[in-house]
Amino acid sequence: MPPLHRLGRASRLSAAMLFAAALPLSLQAQQRTTPKQFFGHDIGADYELPNYTKLHQWFATVAKESDRVSLDTIGLTEEGRPQIMAIVTSPENHKKLARYKEIANKLARAENVDSAAAAAMAKEGKVIFWIDGGLHATEVLGAQQLMETLWQLSSRTDDETLRILNDVVILMAHANPDGMELVTNWYMKEGDKLKRTTATIPRLYEKYAGHDNNRDSYMNALAETRNMSQQLFVEWHPQIMYNHHQTGPTGTIMAAPPYRDPANFWFHPAMITGLDLVGAALNHRFVLEHKPGLTFRAGSNYSTWWNGGLRTTGYYHNQIG
Repeated sequence: MPPLHRLGRASRLSAAMLFAAALPLSLQAQQRTTPKQFFGHDIGADYELPNYTKLHQWFATVAKESDRVSLDTIGLTEEGRPQIMAIVTSPENHKKLARYKEIANKLARAENVDSAAAAAMAKEGKVIFWIDGGLHATEVLGAQQLMETLWQLSSRTDDETLRILNDVVILMAHANPDGMELVTNWYMKEGDKLKRTTATIPRLYEKYAGHDNNRDSYMNALAETRNMSQQLFVEWHPQIMYNHHQTGPTGTIMAAPPYRDPANFWFHPAMITGLDLVGAALNHRFVLEHKPGLTFRAGSNYSTWWNGGLRTTGYYHNQIG
């Protein structure tokens, strides 16, 4: 976790992962509730951490005000909180979500689908893209990223954003609501901003697993894991899933594919090359925009061999994670 005084800077960098430069919003977007109006500060502001209750309210506000966003409750957490997922896409796509889900399911399962039918469905369908945040609750950037990215996707009117919304159905899920509520309430209880810290939290930030909630995806012992697995592997079958963590390796801003060699030979080679293509696109975009700090392969210790995590379990379902 970076120093607390750098949270604001880190959050802005995370928002830049999907979009290049801040472009003017339409008059309609400017009339909507902004993050600063809602939270009383910018998302990522130094020494400010909204809790999950506030994140839930923000998601509901954006969904109410934007025809690009709908909000779904995917289940309850171990402590009984609603675990939410925003569905973000163009208004036209929202009218056909059931069809796009059906196409994604048929292509993922490949049941009674020949090559011609698969090509036709791929042409008709949309990319299903999953992005989560907050899995490890003390890695506070993940939840901030969700709130900021939801605002950007729901309000921007530049050509690239509109193209993304037309081509993609984006599923945005919070991975650990209980942990966010605990960590942020503990952090914000200190009146003196300079004394705020996440270092002395008195108990696990996930009721049963703490940090090891990212070791549960192969067995689904936790309610939150089951809720997300239902969306990932039963309901939606996204082609790409982005499991957002913070931060590493030390000295870098972001780690991305290609992951270190050798690749896991149990997966279809197209899974590995697809993963490499996504990583290359990220790296190329950052280079063009003069944004240093991304590392891959030998620069990080991440691989395709860890079989129990939220990212890597998706590989067994042919998802680029």
